[in-house]
Amino acid sequence: MRRSRVAAERGDQLAEALGVSRGIVCTVGAGGKKSTLYRLAAELRGRVGLTTTTRTAVFPKTLEAHVVIAGDDAIASEVIEAASRHRVIAFAHPAPDTRARVGGLTPEAIVDIHRRARFDVSLIKADGARLRLIKAPAEGEPAIPREATLVIPIVSARAIGQPLSDEIAHRLDHLQAVTGARPGERVTPEHVAALLADERGALKNVGAARVVPIINMVDDAEREALAVAAAELALQLSDRFSRVLLCSMLASQPLVRIVNAANPRG
Repeated sequence: MRRSRVAAERGDQLAEALGVSRGIVCTVGAGGKKSTLYRLAAELRGRVGLTTTTRTAVFPKTLEAHVVIAGDDAIASEVIEAASRHRVIAFAHPAPDTRARVGGLTPEAIVDIHRRARFDVSLIKADGARLRLIKAPAEGEPAIPREATLVIPIVSARAIGQPLSDEIAHRLDHLQAVTGARPGERVTPEHVAALLADERGALKNVGAARVVPIINMVDDAEREALAVAAAELALQLSDRFSRVLLCSMLASQPLVRIVNAANPRG
């Protein structure tokens, strides 16, 4: 167990706060995976790949990326060719039953493309949450490459204080098992902290990657206070990460606050 403090710093750069400059970066959880990846794609310099291991919404035009949608037989060659001409490449498989979504690649295929396209950073949405605010992974989730260098578990501050139900939570039964919360019970900072610190929850399948959790949708002072409480508790429960970022990804300045461990290791 360890104490934590709230850092006074409010950096301007999400990528800097996460310590991202190279490697394979994955977002997991619920409440802002895509918006976090899109922010990073806009901030990062160098050659950036953006993709997914799960079905997700089509890449938005605001992303300002070159988009490649192709099947297994063509996607690697098309991405590699595009990377010689464009800085940011968003790529995925087609979803056979809808044009509103795209399909995910295997972690192994993503690592192969990362290397062959010589991306400085590959950004990966590594699980789905069906637009919910909080999630614990099921069997087979999340699909994180073993070569991942950073995993960013995400949970929404808007879940805190709401009754636990399928309306706000994805994989409700798994979430109950990890946090101890029961349906109808209000989600507390303690529940969020337990999720972030548990190897069945936000730390599942992270391997040797560095971990920096984000509590997103910290849109006002009340939510900030609740998020700070959750972050401090999570830092007490786990030595697996040494900071938690509080963010509002849709704001012009996404980084709200950094909560650092009082005595981080390393």
